[in-house]
Amino acid sequence: MRPAADQILRIPLAPLLAAQGLGVRRRANTLPEPPGARQGQAGKGAPLRLLIVGDSSAAGVGARSQDTALSGQVVKNLAQDFDVSWKLIGESSITTTGMLKRLATVPPSAFDVAITALGVNDVTRASSRAKWVKRQTELAEVLSSKFAVQTIVASGLPPMGAYPELPQPLRWVLGAHAKRLDDALADLAATHRQLTHLPLNLPFEPRYQASDGYHPSEEAYTIWAAMFADHIRAQLPLS
Repeated sequence: MRPAADQILRIPLAPLLAAQGLGVRRRANTLPEPPGARQGQAGKGAPLRLLIVGDSSAAGVGARSQDTALSGQVVKNLAQDFDVSWKLIGESSITTTGMLKRLATVPPSAFDVAITALGVNDVTRASSRAKWVKRQTELAEVLSSKFAVQTIVASGLPPMGAYPELPQPLRWVLGAHAKRLDDALADLAATHRQLTHLPLNLPFEPRYQASDGYHPSEEAYTIWAAMFADHIRAQLPLS
């Protein structure tokens, strides 16, 4: 396959992209992972064992607490219909490769559904499409074999080309690569028995961005969590 323009221009733009990336990384790493429970049980109804896996967005960076972050909002939403037993494994700056290493240290346990939020750090580290698909396939295998997951909902990558805090040409390069990896994830999900792809369509207004201009705000987490919950309900209709 012929390289895209952004891939070709990475080489001559490398010094500028490296300098811009360093500045963005400094700003993006100023917010901590919020305090709060990373596992628990809530709700009434049919039992649902939920595993949440991902990077800083899964870990709730940009929220004041886990209750108002992605995990807390997903559980609160699903608890309207299910008795949810849940666990969060999230870590800032982690890639899919890093998450595979992290999961290798976690004791085996059983979950019905897993949601994943990974990819931004794979984009910023210029992970190739082939490596990304390989690692996501391995992740699905680990979730299904070690954690008995039957349904895996993988969040799509955000449209990084729309991030207002990213300078050009870094925004263009990262945006193009994020789109490339997201398309690959959607293609993988289309042929995988347990994996589904959830397109990430969050509005880019100031109120939907954390103070660093990079992570989601609590309002954005609320919308994203509702998207996950609705998707899970569609996969597991109430009896």
